[in-house]
Amino acid sequence: MAIERTFIILKPDAVQRGLSGEIIGRFERKGLKIVGLKLMSVQRELAECHYAEHKGKPFYNGLVDFITKSPVVCAALEGPYAVASARKLMGKTFGNEAEPGTIRGDYGSSRGMNLIHGSDSPESAKRELEMWFKAGELCSYERAVDAWTSNSEDRG
Repeated sequence: MAIERTFIILKPDAVQRGLSGEIIGRFERKGLKIVGLKLMSVQRELAECHYAEHKGKPFYNGLVDFITKSPVVCAALEGPYAVASARKLMGKTFGNEAEPGTIRGDYGSSRGMNLIHGSDSPESAKRELEMWFKAGELCSYERAVDAWTSNSEDRG
């Protein structure tokens, strides 16, 4: 099925720079539907769990320290091919390498502060959504515009 859910985090640099609304708007204009959204301070335990695959790597502590430094905005997005669509909108990991027109390409210039995290596969999206949102925090609903952003092939 092509309708997917994905997870994104607007990292502390995006929140501190006042880019949250602009970034979320890009996903909405793409046709992705917000099914969960919250501003939160990240506790160290959650950050360590989120970045567990990087534990032992030289940059691990920096990742954990950065995401716990200031509030983040977490979003669950839904739509046709949501994971791939979100990844494409975000752009390459490092702002100096990201294409203009992408979130990182337009707003990022740092390697360490790259504004946004997004799930890299449907499997990681499922795991991350369960990690960052409690049961009952995600909504299911129809929008009139959904018929104009996906066709029957996208709906499975």
